[in-house]
Amino acid sequence: MQVKHKLVLFLSILLVLLFVSVGVSISLGAAQVDFLSVWQVVLSKLPFMNGVIEQTWADSTETIVWDLRMPRIILAAIVGAALALAGAIYQGVLRNPLADPFILGVSSGASFGAALVFAFGFQVVWLGRFTLPVVAFLFGFSALMVVYFLARVGNKVRMETIILAGVVVQSFIGACLSLVMALSNEQLQTIVFWMMGSLTLTDWSYNQFVFPVILLGTIIALFFTRELNMLGLGEEVAHHSGVSVQKTRFYLLVLASLITGAAVSVSGAIGFVGLVVPHIVRLIVGADYRLILPLSLIGGAIFLVGADAVARTILAPRELPLGVITAFLGAPFFAYLLRKAKRAYF
Repeated sequence: MQVKHKLVLFLSILLVLLFVSVGVSISLGAAQVDFLSVWQVVLSKLPFMNGVIEQTWADSTETIVWDLRMPRIILAAIVGAALALAGAIYQGVLRNPLADPFILGVSSGASFGAALVFAFGFQVVWLGRFTLPVVAFLFGFSALMVVYFLARVGNKVRMETIILAGVVVQSFIGACLSLVMALSNEQLQTIVFWMMGSLTLTDWSYNQFVFPVILLGTIIALFFTRELNMLGLGEEVAHHSGVSVQKTRFYLLVLASLITGAAVSVSGAIGFVGLVVPHIVRLIVGADYRLILPLSLIGGAIFLVGADAVARTILAPRELPLGVITAFLGAPFFAYLLRKAKRAYF
């Protein structure tokens, strides 16, 4: 089957699954809202349905469905798509199936920036309530720049070196983060909950903040599918195919880290999405990044929307951190990858 036909087929299947998962997730929650009312509220908000559906539900129902659940579910889809896309890029650039969006310290840097905001409560006047995501984003990107500077030898960056530099920077930032947590009192629980991944602070403005960044990053990433395919064949093959290996690698690492930083800045550190989803896609459709990138995007959205629904409902009215659910789902798969890699090596 040709690549275009496979892409259309699998995209169609995944988009249907995404629509179903969003529909089910909207209907679930601690507050009891009947299924019909949920969808009446949602449909009434569509531009072409304005005034067609007569309001028969309470204002509180509309607040729960449209102002609380809907922006959270949409953000879960955006963040899941971003982390899965970034994971696919990292795995392609680093040629490591165990790479994920947090391997270069971006997540640790963003968490440190967010912890500073929580612990000391400062706000930039002209940023207002967006101080948290902006500071987290900038700290995450700064962590990447430090990693790349440490890994750079002359004009070249070896993959082994950049991974080791990522480990060093993550360890140092982890120590700084522990210090901030030790100095914080009332905000300690908030910091810990955010670090485990949470979408509780979500409203429509957060979607408007993060969506343009991730959309632009996604569009740019889709133009690099050929380069990722060439890098997968080795640096020498990529070089002889006309790919500027060092520049392409740098651009893709920065791009993936920007996407990761934008996602983490509004959701906290949610692990395993960028590891599990691209690998499942790769097992199904093969190693062609013309398929892996767009399918990972939709697959990540489905994965995190489903995980968020579980986090909100499994112990309702209590809510579990989103990162806990993704870890429970992702850790067994990670163990499987390790076993598989071990058998291949020996």
